[in-house]
Amino acid sequence: MAADLTLEWLARLIGFDTTSRNSNLSLVAAVEDFFRARSVAFERVDDVAQGKAALIATIGPREVPGIVLSGHTDVVPVDGQDWTSDPFTLAARDGRLYGRGACDMKGFLAVCLGLVPEMQARTLKKPIHLALSYDEEVGCLGVRPMLAHMVARGYRPEGCIVGEPTSMQVVVGHKAKRSLRTRVTGRGGHSSRAPELVNAVEVAALIAARVTALGARLLREGRRDALYDIPTSTAHVGTLHGGTALNIVPDHAVMDWEVRALPEEDIDALVAEIIDHARTELEPAMKERAPEAGIEFHITGAIPGLSADPSAPIVTLAKRWAGRNDHAKVAYGTEAGLFVEMGAIPTVVCGPGSIAQAHQPDEYVDLTQIEACEAFVRKIIDYCG
Repeated sequence: MAADLTLEWLARLIGFDTTSRNSNLSLVAAVEDFFRARSVAFERVDDVAQGKAALIATIGPREVPGIVLSGHTDVVPVDGQDWTSDPFTLAARDGRLYGRGACDMKGFLAVCLGLVPEMQARTLKKPIHLALSYDEEVGCLGVRPMLAHMVARGYRPEGCIVGEPTSMQVVVGHKAKRSLRTRVTGRGGHSSRAPELVNAVEVAALIAARVTALGARLLREGRRDALYDIPTSTAHVGTLHGGTALNIVPDHAVMDWEVRALPEEDIDALVAEIIDHARTELEPAMKERAPEAGIEFHITGAIPGLSADPSAPIVTLAKRWAGRNDHAKVAYGTEAGLFVEMGAIPTVVCGPGSIAQAHQPDEYVDLTQIEACEAFVRKIIDYCG
């Protein structure tokens, strides 16, 4: 059976609507109160402009290397989803625990908080750090200042577990991601004058076609890694907006697109292919007709990939704690790559629940997954003790 305090924390965490567009400070305050009541040392990393904060708590001696257990506090919206129960009230049905974030990833955070008394009951020789970030769902934004703070304050962890939902399988790799917004400025006017004007939607469509062609090439002849369910790098156009009426040549268009690349691939070179084509082939022709025309590219999200050596100590330890010998790689991104890139902290991903339930209406985590995660964290407590 899952610990009562774990389930109590899961209910409390789900009760806070920490959709990324909202503040997470109410959740942070509740966790801080818990830490103060139990005399747990913690540090808060504020983002005053956004009204958000990250927390770093330490149980055990901070001056020696230990293990970080990390998770994000934000969740995706429930707008337009058909839920059978209140998404911000924990519901238990048929061995499943329902609520927004139950799987991604308040279930993992609840386990970590629920087992704090067990961590404190041991005389830990290595510290356990609990790291709670924010805005992971909108580009892994909050983990960056948190990691910068950890580096500046001299934290020296020997390893990190990012508890994204993996069904408690040890994940050693995930793809890098670049998200971009492209704005095309043309010259509008009556459609009967189209040859004299610059159609922003048509230019955006040509860029979209180039992204599509890149994706097809990567699928056909790109680097492959069979451990991924999608074994190649990918490119994808998500949205393209522009135009007001059929008889008006549109002067503006906006397109959102992304590239997800295997960690061994040069993702910035792939993105540069699209930008260079636009700059050298499309933009000069636009400016010949309209000097004010142009194309802007803005990176809206950048997540490094993760590629841990399967023989690395943190991987061996995580497999021992999980009680399994296999490992996997996943197509979705996490904060793990940033722990490696910014903090030089060996990191793997392992947490309760299936990614198939994440972001869905009636999101849930199986109770057995919570119990398996508790067993995992208890083995970490044994290791640090």
